[in-house]
Amino acid sequence: MAIRKIITSENPILRQKAKKVHRFEPSLQKLVDDMFETMHVAHGVGLAAPQIAQSIRVLVAEYDDPETEAHYKVALFNPEIIKAEGEEIGSEGCLSIPGYVGENIRRAAKVQVKGQDVKGRAIKVNAEGWWARILQHEIDHLNGILFLDRLDSPEDLREAQPEDLEEESALVE
Repeated sequence: MAIRKIITSENPILRQKAKKVHRFEPSLQKLVDDMFETMHVAHGVGLAAPQIAQSIRVLVAEYDDPETEAHYKVALFNPEIIKAEGEEIGSEGCLSIPGYVGENIRRAAKVQVKGQDVKGRAIKVNAEGWWARILQHEIDHLNGILFLDRLDSPEDLREAQPEDLEEESALVE
């Protein structure tokens, strides 16, 4: 495994729609492993391939829900939200926008996502709450969208504070 460089918002790759994965080669497992390792080292809960300068439709996400003690972990290729319900407003951070937090970001409260695993097999993920927010944030990356695009006003962007890092589960990375 290797730690990849996370690119920041100035890089135009983050504003492009990533390409669909059609060939599920063994090398994709190494990419997924590298993405998980990179995400963990950066203390994130999600990472999309464009964030490591790979313009393909793949994301990884891992989250421990402190309320339910559930552990969620997924690598998704070609993910699509096929069902969304409700609305929640929350805070988000991003590994590609270091040092800032967005407030009052609207996301669906529940989503159903279809995609493929590392071998190309079809999978569906049902998510709600923060897990749903994480998946929506990462799918946005695959479509060239940053959380900055979802701010209602410039006042909703603020510098991250030390307590934001302590409350990591409250922020999407």
